[in-house]
Amino acid sequence: MEIVTKIAPIALALIMLGLGLGLKTEDFTRVLKNPKDFLVGLFCQLIILPIVAYVLIIILRTPVELALGVMVIAAAPGGVTSNVLTKFANGDVALSISLTAIISLISIISVPLIIFQSAVLLGATNISQEITMTGIALKMALVVTVPVIIGMIIRSFLDNFISSKVSIINKINAALFVIVFAAIWIEERENIISYLSQAGLVVLILNVTMMIIAYYLAKTFASGIEQRKCIALECGLQNGTLAVFVATQIFNDIIYMIPTAAYALIMYITAFTFLFIVRKSN
Repeated sequence: MEIVTKIAPIALALIMLGLGLGLKTEDFTRVLKNPKDFLVGLFCQLIILPIVAYVLIIILRTPVELALGVMVIAAAPGGVTSNVLTKFANGDVALSISLTAIISLISIISVPLIIFQSAVLLGATNISQEITMTGIALKMALVVTVPVIIGMIIRSFLDNFISSKVSIINKINAALFVIVFAAIWIEERENIISYLSQAGLVVLILNVTMMIIAYYLAKTFASGIEQRKCIALECGLQNGTLAVFVATQIFNDIIYMIPTAAYALIMYITAFTFLFIVRKSN
């Protein structure tokens, strides 16, 4: 766990810096002009996803440690790869960017709140009294909010240069994501099969169920097919690096990160399956 603990904050900060470099002021003001689609996505991501995750871990009687790990990934905001895959799906990329950016900023409050409340509901007693929601929120602000703001400031001064380097930034972010999860797999290579057998099913059901729910809620309340595809992908592709960082700050055992590691593999399989289906249906 020592390697992951050291890598996760650095990787997350760099990923969020990359997110900030890709943002403009209009990515935030756009929401005010057309709030309906954004609110549907926000509701699915912040409310429905954690509820579905909690119901599943209760139904499947998931062990407490893994159950909390599931709630960590369910609480995480959408990952930056959702923006890229939304583009491939011919979805609403602008909406995807706005959802990723704003929910990532909100996450410094929502993530600790969801995790600590889940711990209470599950009767978990393994969170140190020294660890508080405020403390976690402040740590998240340092590696989430501050890098995003710095990235936006840099973008405002070097707009043309940064715009020409977007593909490189995305590749760097992807590489950082791979490094973090490779570290988890390497550190826990002896126990990984056992963990996956316990966590794999619940995260698979969570991922598929949530994408379906998000798609049909968006079909009912959002503007059109582009928004449906965007919101479904946003709710299926979580920020796994952020989830790992939070888990390292709250828990002192790598088992809490296993659901995130499993989810990180599964979410791309299901996302590309979704892409195949929607592109074939067009």
